[in-house]
Amino acid sequence: MSAVLNEMDLTLTSPAQVKMQDLFKQVDDSVQGVRVFATAGGCSGISFGMTFTDVINDDDGVLPFEGFKVVVDDATLEHLRGVEIDFVDNEDGNATFVFNNLPQMGGGCSGCGSSSSSGGGCS
Repeated sequence: MSAVLNEMDLTLTSPAQVKMQDLFKQVDDSVQGVRVFATAGGCSGISFGMTFTDVINDDDGVLPFEGFKVVVDDATLEHLRGVEIDFVDNEDGNATFVFNNLPQMGGGCSGCGSSSSSGGGCS
């Protein structure tokens, strides 16, 4: 059985919640949530991304919101604790989800602090 996550584990800003709710109105009913995942690379040594998922596994953590769920596996959660997911729209066509408060893992560049959902990078 999946565990329920709380705000100590992961938070979403109001703009991120609104955008997620909007996106979930556009997807198939079989989609169970949005899965946050980690891959090697990026500023903090780990890049984060998100994808729709139609499966919630027993070892996943679930953070429920109005109209959608955020799903995170145990391994990814270890790197995400305390992270805030935000949605930034500068109205220049480059709207994206960003991950704030990322822990610095060493390597990469210094002082980045956020990674986009499309693979990260420093600014």
